[in-house]
Amino acid sequence: MTRLSRHDLSLPAGVRAPSYDLRDVTVGIVHLGVGAFHRAHQAVYTDAVLAADPTWGISGYTQRSATVRDQLAPQDGLYTVLERGAGAAPPRVIGALREIRTQDEDGGPAARIADPRVRLVTLTVTEKGYRPDSPAVGRLVAGLELRRRADAGPISVLSCDNLTANGATLRGRVAEHCAGLPDGDRLLDWIGTSVAFPSCVVDRIVPATTAADRAVVTAALGVCDEGAVVAEPFSQWVIEDTFAAGRPAWDATYTTDVAPYEAAKLRLLNATHSLLAYTGALAGHDTIADTMTDPVLADAAHRLMTEDAAPTLTLPDGFDLPGYQDSILRRFADPALGHRTTQVAADGSLKLPIRLLGTARDRLVAGATPQWTALAVAAWMVYVATHQPVDDPLAETLAAATAGRSKPADLVDSLLPVFPEDLGPSWRGLLIEHTARLLHN
Repeated sequence: MTRLSRHDLSLPAGVRAPSYDLRDVTVGIVHLGVGAFHRAHQAVYTDAVLAADPTWGISGYTQRSATVRDQLAPQDGLYTVLERGAGAAPPRVIGALREIRTQDEDGGPAARIADPRVRLVTLTVTEKGYRPDSPAVGRLVAGLELRRRADAGPISVLSCDNLTANGATLRGRVAEHCAGLPDGDRLLDWIGTSVAFPSCVVDRIVPATTAADRAVVTAALGVCDEGAVVAEPFSQWVIEDTFAAGRPAWDATYTTDVAPYEAAKLRLLNATHSLLAYTGALAGHDTIADTMTDPVLADAAHRLMTEDAAPTLTLPDGFDLPGYQDSILRRFADPALGHRTTQVAADGSLKLPIRLLGTARDRLVAGATPQWTALAVAAWMVYVATHQPVDDPLAETLAAATAGRSKPADLVDSLLPVFPEDLGPSWRGLLIEHTARLLHN
């Protein structure tokens, strides 16, 4: 069947095509990590501004495999966003990705970052992209060094990953990398005056695209789209408005302090998502929505938010906490998305410290008992021990640590060293209690 292409965008009624001429769009953004989330979130926001300002097209680089490049390059970077769930909009073809390459093509992203027409680098490289052994930061630094040498002007670098203070975290990783370079001091001085690292919070559920989803898109478009992505109707972007070289006029929430929004999202939404993923998988549920039909697990999700996480938060003025919590549970319960528990469960060794351990620490310091947070961590421990091999950057380490550990205390003690801090004997006791129950269910 004919592939989606810029040469024929006479799409059927009911499908939204780009409202601008693709030939007018120039690249102003380099994006590292062109996965489904970026295509369903930041690229959609960017697509909406190109009719008014076509200088913000995206040059996207895949992080690992060439799969996304192979899907999108034959389609001139075009792809469809298919919303599922209550209030879903019609299918929408996105044209913001004007280039799509692997990290090794045309010298990688460094030369593109050095282009003076580029004013922004964005990243969705997941939590593991910020580890010391990840190549993502090195590629970014190489681009910044080329830009400095070319005197190409200031630039902003915007992390769109689920990290605490993601802008400051990325700045720190960049500084660490520069420290190991021969001319690192000079580069760091230039970065200090010419590069901004705003923080942001991103939110949209983007399940893996299935063959059935692609069939729906093909039927709607009348052409084949190998790069289609699926998303819920809800989307949010909160951005610290500190840019060094301008920014697109995204329809986002701009603020001087992202931290309260970030804490609410990580400790309420992301933490509860992890709880449902691990407890749901252990109970035999295939999707998050299936897990929400289990009254015991749905209650645990509600109580993690209200009893554990909410007391630790300092919220922005006017923030509707009960409404936000209710909206999270409604989104998770929507069966239209089909978000698999195993997809959410991936990379737990990196996600749990960011999503759960801060809540546990704060509640323990307050003299409270973080029961539901402990349940989530214990469920991860049992999941790791019973679902080998797990999708995790520490998969081999986790497998070795849990091998032959059938007693709850042994299992807990084998995995506690994975986390960066020791929360004490009462925390260990909670984990053993929950682990014992989960192992014998």
